[in-house]
Order: sequence, then C-alpha cells, then structure tokens
Amino acid sequence: MAAQIVDIAIIGGGVNGCGIARDAAGRGLSVFLCEMGDLAQGTSSASTKLYHGGLRYLEYYEFRLVREALEEREVLLRAMPHIAWPMRFVLPHHRGLRPAWMLRLGLFIYDHLGRRRSLPATRTLNLRTDPIGAPLRDAFTVGFEYSDGWVQDARLVVLNARDAARRGASINVGSRCVAARQADGLWELDVEDVDSGTTRTIQARSLVNAGGPWVSDIIGQCVRLNTKDSIRLVRGSHIVVRKQFEHDRAYIFQNADGRVIFAIPYEDDFTLIGTTDRDHESAPSAAVCTPEETEYLCAAVSEYFRDPVAPEDVVWTYSGVRPLYDDGAKSATAATRDYVLKVEKTDGAAPLLNVFGGKITTYRRLAEAAMDKLRPFFPKMGGSWTASDHLPGGDFPVGGAAELGTRLRERYPFLDEVWAGRLVRTYGTEAFDLLGAATRAEDLGRDFGATLTEAEVVWLMEQEWARSADDILWRRTKLGLRLSDRQAKDLDTWMRDPHADRELQAQGSR
Repeated sequence: MAAQIVDIAIIGGGVNGCGIARDAAGRGLSVFLCEMGDLAQGTSSASTKLYHGGLRYLEYYEFRLVREALEEREVLLRAMPHIAWPMRFVLPHHRGLRPAWMLRLGLFIYDHLGRRRSLPATRTLNLRTDPIGAPLRDAFTVGFEYSDGWVQDARLVVLNARDAARRGASINVGSRCVAARQADGLWELDVEDVDSGTTRTIQARSLVNAGGPWVSDIIGQCVRLNTKDSIRLVRGSHIVVRKQFEHDRAYIFQNADGRVIFAIPYEDDFTLIGTTDRDHESAPSAAVCTPEETEYLCAAVSEYFRDPVAPEDVVWTYSGVRPLYDDGAKSATAATRDYVLKVEKTDGAAPLLNVFGGKITTYRRLAEAAMDKLRPFFPKMGGSWTASDHLPGGDFPVGGAAELGTRLRERYPFLDEVWAGRLVRTYGTEAFDLLGAATRAEDLGRDFGATLTEAEVVWLMEQEWARSADDILWRRTKLGLRLSDRQAKDLDTWMRDPHADRELQAQGSR
C-alpha cells in the first residue's frame, strides 16, 4: 500500500508543534503530527503557567520579544477565556537590589510597549496599609502592582491539537519518528507506534522539527543533518505548597543572584512557587526538582513571606527543560527566550524547518512565522487567521467564566459551585457537551474522586487523546493534587480496560 502523503509532517506534540499544526490545517494544508509520548508531556506542561511579556527580559534588551508577548496577551485572552485569565502581580521593592526608580521605569515601559487595552495599568502600593502587604515581612513597605496573565499550559496544547484535528490534521500520540530521509523530493518518515512496536511510513512535502528539548536529537539521530545551530537546555523547577495567602494576586520576588521567583495562587487551595534557571546536562526526560532547588525556592520566598516556607511544606514538585537557542550567553538566566526558525533546503529536496526556543506566550506568533517560512513551498496556502478565532470551548466573553458557571449549574442542578467552576475552567462551553443529558450525578458513571467522573474520563480519552492516569491527573487537569495514590491507580487500571470494569460492576449488581 502506498505511503500517506501530506503537506507538512510535524515531529513534536508540544505547544509549538500543535500550534503550527492548527495554523497549517486552518490554511488548507494537510498535516500529520507525531508525538512519542503524550501531548504537552515535556516542557509545555512544566512552565510557570504565565501568559506574560517577561518583565525581566527588558534587562537583557529583548524588546522585540517582550513587545510581541505583551501584544499576544490580549489576543489569546480573547481566544481562550476558560483556560487563561488576567492576573495582577505584586513586586515588592527590596532595598539593596534594583532601585525603585529602575522598577518604575521598567514597569512604565512594560505598560506602554505592548499596546495594553483592557488590562489595568501599574500602580504603586503602600505595603504597610494595603492588605496585599499583610503576608509580607515588615521590611517591605513599597510595592508595585502590574498586569499579566495566567494560562493552563497543558490544556492550551491539547486545545490547539483538538482544533487542528477538527480542521483535518492527523494527531498521533504515542508515535515516535525513528528515521526521516529524503526520497524523490519528499520526506519519508518511519513512525513507530510506541505501544505495539509497529512502524508505518509517512511521506511529506515538508518536515517541521518541533521537538523542543529533543530538537537537536531529532536533527542528529533522526534526520541526520549537520548544522551549527544548537540549543541550550535550561531546567526550570517549581514547588507547590498549601495556600500561603488568601487574595488572588501573585507575587514576583527579586533575589540577590539576579533571578526572580513567582508565588502564584494555584488550583484554589495551593501556591505555586518557581522557577529556577539552571543549565541541564542530562536527558530532558530526567529533569526533576532537586532537593537543592527545593531549598533554594523555599529560602527565596521565605526572605519575603512573614511565615517561612520549608521543604516539608511542599506537596508536589515538577521540573521542565526549556530548549533555548544557544546564543552564547554566560548564564542560563541571561540566555535568550526568543525563538529562532531555520529552514534547511537543497535543490530538489523537500524543506526542513527546525524550531529552536520559544515560549508559551508567543506560540501563536511563532506558528505564523513558521508558516511564513514555508509559504514559498506552498504558495496557495491561506492567510493568517488564528488571531481572531477562539479555541474549543472558548466561545464566550473574557471575564464571563462566572456567568457560564451559573448557566451550567442551572442546567445541571446536581453540580455544586466548585465542581461547576472546575468544569468551566477546564472545558468552557464544551462542559455542556461533556455532561450531555445527565440529570443527576449518577448518570455520569463511576466517581473516581475529586469530582472526576467516568463521563469526563471517557471524554478525555475519546476527545483529547488521554491514555493514562497521568495524562488526566497532571496534564488535562491537576486533579493529581487531590486524588490519593489508590484512586490514581484505580483510574489507571480502569483506563487500560474500561469494558472489563463495567462487566464486573454488572456482575456485582446481579
């Protein structure tokens, strides 16, 4: 049987790969995407979850990157109001570090660089009298509050993949590209199914390497291309502790080593603290938050918080490896966060586009830039379109999540406020599709704990490519913070053979 031929084959199911797949499919191109693990399993689910311009990047004169990211905040808040929302950040002035005038100047530039429209401007705080200062030590008397955004990073990736699929793209998880070669003006990819070990061949008129931390491995081991371009692997680790403050603002703390640490309200009952910036030498999959990094993060925020944070307070850690373009910077903190796109093309050969670097906030602009790079090879492709189109479930106004939750509870009275709020913040308007004709909680099937029902699990398996408990508990949702180990194991067992579980339940009811 002849191999399938597509316009674009994409290696990598992170935010860049799925963003490019969505953009390309919406322009009328045929797309095949393969991901060796789960969508967003690597860097794209291990971010600080911020949708921001990157205030500290101004110190490194990354003005173009910051401007582009600031402009993107409001574009994407409109596209996905269920999984992203505005957030205010409090920056206390620390005597002995950056002077107050420098902070004011940086925030003035930050406010005006990116055509801020709906987000409120910076304001100065008296931390002695403002309730926002209550969790902080008495030494911090002045602060600045500015606007940025929050995003559920892994859901952003999955929703891009879903939108790509509904526009015709073929999304393949658990599929590893083991070899890619040029043949008769096309790329030929040998794609292995990770579970079965079977291999199929895909032919493509172009190839996009969006492997993230594995982009260099794909170049050297899969494509076998010699290039001087390389990436710098930088590990960012995070810790999660019980809620440290009651309000909805986040804090950004300066440190004497030049880094900044965020303390962010997280999943209602927790505080997310991160991140570190360390060069990473081992395999990307081996990234973990080390005990030293945990101690560093605890010490950094304890310098500011009235109540210190200790390693024994940590309930969860995670770590991701950022594939930064290697620009020769002296430190991981100073390395550029900008993306670099390189097209490799020789006469008579199909093009290869390698994606280096990038950040979640600018993924959509990166995808547009990637399509501009490929346009000479596909001159009939459609124009840019993603700036004005919402992601699945995001067809409601910015700031309308509470109203949508009220509508959901009116339609499904068995939902309490917390349950309805979680469904809205996860699925948006598609929560109605997930719940379907249910009139009581029992209609949703088995209860796995923490409001996770059989109906939701089936939705995630059938609509969002979830294959294991980890896919659901740590990427599609963050319910892993609430389920016990026993509940997580039961969920994983059920997902491996849900029909057997139903048969056992039926036998038990006889």
